[in-house]
Amino acid sequence: MNHEANLLQYIRLTLLDKVGPVNARKLVAYCGGIEAVFHQDKNSLMKVPGIGENLAAHILAQDTLARAEEEMEFMEKEGIRGISYLDPEYPRRLQHCDDAPVILFIKGNVTLNTEKMISIVGTRKATEYGKHYIADFLKALKGHDPTIVSGLAYGVDICAHRESLNNGLPTIGVMAHGLDRIYPGGHRKTAHRMMEEGGLISEFVSGTAPDRERFPMRNRIVAGMSDATIVIESAARGGSMITAYLANGYNRDVFALPGRVGDEFSEGCNQLIRKDVAHLLDDIAEFERMMGWQHVKEKNSVQAKLFVDLTEEQSLLLGFLKEDPISIDVLTAESSLPMSKVSPLLLELEFKGLVRTLPGKRYMLI
Repeated sequence: MNHEANLLQYIRLTLLDKVGPVNARKLVAYCGGIEAVFHQDKNSLMKVPGIGENLAAHILAQDTLARAEEEMEFMEKEGIRGISYLDPEYPRRLQHCDDAPVILFIKGNVTLNTEKMISIVGTRKATEYGKHYIADFLKALKGHDPTIVSGLAYGVDICAHRESLNNGLPTIGVMAHGLDRIYPGGHRKTAHRMMEEGGLISEFVSGTAPDRERFPMRNRIVAGMSDATIVIESAARGGSMITAYLANGYNRDVFALPGRVGDEFSEGCNQLIRKDVAHLLDDIAEFERMMGWQHVKEKNSVQAKLFVDLTEEQSLLLGFLKEDPISIDVLTAESSLPMSKVSPLLLELEFKGLVRTLPGKRYMLI
């Protein structure tokens, strides 16, 4: 079955009422594949754990094919891609969450599996304290090139997206509605900018409104697709607190920006820290250390020092080396240096810890 036909079946599956992502995955697994789900009788469906007699009858009574075909047409018209939880492009971090969406709809230039991915969430009534911290935080992390995930909501979310763009960082907005709209409408301009370096994703088909119950569903994606969730400001209750506890339940790191005792939008952060749900976020270097990112900076600083000590010919040759193996013959041809010089130069670069030798006279950057 080709990708389009496969995708159509997954959309049909997500449109089934009262099934949900957990049971949807079970149906695919126990029926032997997505296509087989729609060729089962009642008795076969009842053998799937979690699918009782009533739900099996309800599944068989539904015909979602026509609506799924409409969605495919809408996606083609609007340049929206769709991926299932078994697709290689699906966020690998999210894939490990039991309640992860069966399908994700994607709009923009989105890479869902970058090396470093963090979520930034918080109150819709962000203070200047929170906004300034986001700006300083993302500026400090710029060298790591992390992907920033948030929900495009007012306050902390939109500030995180905009500061990401200001620092040239890819950013992803997770929507609590279909991709036929932008909510809030006032963030449409930012959303369009995000399409170039990031984009929007959603588990909901077009026509799905941003109803209240869908925001907690959205929050599990924000929490699940990142290495860490950062709560900038939050009241004692709210969506960002839900996201923090979801991330903690997924065994992800949670960080919270502390605030003054008694400040309404610091109560949630202080509570998360007090209950050991979140690490104290007060030092960028400590955040880097806890995330295991500081060794990258150390390695780069060592290499930068070594580069200063390179000869002109060493620097020239290093410019043609890549992180993928390259043969000495290609290096000789591209650098226009004689073979008698290339070999000893490579040996010198290897001693400096910049180049690795591989079988077959191939070389690569470390």
